[in-house]
Amino acid sequence: MNFSYKWLQSFFKKKLPAPKALADLLTLHFAEVEEIKKEKGDYVLSIDVRPNRAGDCFSHQGVAREISTITGLSFLEPSLKALQEDKKIKAKDFISLEVKDKNACPRYTARVIKDVKVRPSPQWLKERLRSCGLRPINNIVDVANYIMLETGQPFHAFDAEKLEGNKIIVRYARNKERIVTLDEQKFDLDSDILVIADERKPVAIAGIKGGKLPEIDSRTKVVVLESANFNPQVIRRSSKKINLRTDASVRFEHGIDPNLTEPAVNLAAVLIQKLAGGKVASGLVDFYPRQVFPKRIRLDLKYLNNLLGLEIPKQEAIKILKNLGFRIVEDRPQQLLVEIPTRRVDVSIPEDLIEEIGRIYGYDKIRAAFPRSLLVPPERNLDIFWQDMARDILKEAGFSEVYNYSFFGDKKAKAFGYEPKSLLQLENPLSQEQKYLRASLIPGLLKNLEKNYRHFPEVRIFEMGKIFRKTKAEEEKTMLSALISGERFYQIKGTVDLLFGKLGIASLWFAEPSAHLAPHPAKRDSAYAASIWHPQKCAEIKVGNEEIGFLGEISPRILGSFDFKGKVTLFDIDFEKLSRISSEEHEYRPISRFPSAIRDIAVLVPRTVQAEEVLNNIETAGGKIIRDIDLFDIYEGEELPQGKKNFAFHIIFQAEDRTLSAKEIDEVQNKIIKALELKPGWQVRKK
Repeated sequence: MNFSYKWLQSFFKKKLPAPKALADLLTLHFAEVEEIKKEKGDYVLSIDVRPNRAGDCFSHQGVAREISTITGLSFLEPSLKALQEDKKIKAKDFISLEVKDKNACPRYTARVIKDVKVRPSPQWLKERLRSCGLRPINNIVDVANYIMLETGQPFHAFDAEKLEGNKIIVRYARNKERIVTLDEQKFDLDSDILVIADERKPVAIAGIKGGKLPEIDSRTKVVVLESANFNPQVIRRSSKKINLRTDASVRFEHGIDPNLTEPAVNLAAVLIQKLAGGKVASGLVDFYPRQVFPKRIRLDLKYLNNLLGLEIPKQEAIKILKNLGFRIVEDRPQQLLVEIPTRRVDVSIPEDLIEEIGRIYGYDKIRAAFPRSLLVPPERNLDIFWQDMARDILKEAGFSEVYNYSFFGDKKAKAFGYEPKSLLQLENPLSQEQKYLRASLIPGLLKNLEKNYRHFPEVRIFEMGKIFRKTKAEEEKTMLSALISGERFYQIKGTVDLLFGKLGIASLWFAEPSAHLAPHPAKRDSAYAASIWHPQKCAEIKVGNEEIGFLGEISPRILGSFDFKGKVTLFDIDFEKLSRISSEEHEYRPISRFPSAIRDIAVLVPRTVQAEEVLNNIETAGGKIIRDIDLFDIYEGEELPQGKKNFAFHIIFQAEDRTLSAKEIDEVQNKIIKALELKPGWQVRKK
């Protein structure tokens, strides 16, 4: 907002600091001066007045009071002694007032001036208006704008002889009413827009813009000066609705002191009398049903110093408050009772007073000091730590994380074999497909696959989230599930190996399914229909003797309920169990400088024998030079003898101190074969 340096100087007897020095002071103690422009023997200061100070500092008087407080120069209050009322004429004989809504218009003040002479304004007035961005029109209108810029109180001047019924009514517009404003714009009004009307029609949009019909022109003899106070929310709503923002509406939107209307209209009357002649009718037309009185705030001086972080002498604080226009009602050793002038609508709590004292005293006087406090690191949340680590491991392995809704419906519940009584049902589901809280992450992952498999040659996704089941009590736990499209049993098994290895879990092994598929799926009875897993391509994930999860191919019966062609391999892990046994400690094993060698071995065993038993026998017979053993195939088919199955292993040989010869490897391989064939019913298959 622009302010004239000469105009500000008119409020002081002594000379103000130079424009640049004044700008620096205002920026330090009040508001930033963004620009200083020189215009025809004057300087214009563009000041970024903060919104909370709009009520008193969108005016030259308000800024001049701030300058007075900052510099210590005496502020000259405008004198109203020159106001001369003509006792023979009364304002109420010219105009009557009716306010329909006292909340929308808390105060409406008007003065009447008779026998005015409308003519151009003097040069000094024109220059001051132009310096603030306003166009001079005539002496009456220019005085109204001038007093608004000086006091912050918007005005409007009506030609009293053009008001029908000699009446002003403040009301909301009727639907489909129209008004043409002073600048020839036409607006359609409705019942949300507050207007000033005479007995027949709107003559102004309240707090925003005057109407064309009662405008001041060269024939005007009787002027009605409106000085009103309007509800900020009402004006803002009207302004936005008709898309019209003016100097008046900006001030009303931020809130103005209702006690300002009377001194401001009196000041305008004095200036009109001086520039346009005329007689000021005695008395005011004034509507003020609920008078606003000064607030009182109790200020604790100890709190003042603690909050600012420095000791401000009590007398200095009192001096600053008095210079700001505040009145000390009560002075106690450590407390002040301060009365706030009604123009300071921004001051309502003790902290506001402390801010006022601090900015005038000078924030630059507050010495920089490190805060004294204990820096206590937050307690480590292991659940989040292990979840983040598991996510990072899977992302590094090429998986993408998905987030699904925690609901599913009857169709998926039936496909996965869940009984409704074992599921937690929502009281108010959004749809039938979101009727239950999910009992597994797998349906959501398969739905993701169904929507994406056509666009990618391979889908690798995982999800970590809560599942909900109803057993004896309502159960909630965190699960981790991952999926690879296609026949990828050993890839998903390798992913589990990688995950557990990086989580510091050493005793991982895979067992044939037991608890999940009872009786055993190999028996191929009716129990198979209730399982989501392929009976011959699945395994339990175990650590020690504790089951952690399950992996394998999804049953064709389950896949039949999705629009997907092909096979799907997946693991499903109880993450709460997994995080409980995870460790950040890892055994360091140096990488051997010597090459490794791989030999394969296939073992035909009875169907009841588990892979872990064969693996343990190989490891025992091979000794230290066996670096690793990987199960890469399990086969059960018609070509094999009745009751038999075949395991195929990769055996990795590597020594830490030398390169193994072919002869050494063959000797250990033969030793392993002999050890395996000592077992009843075991046979190492030869090519």
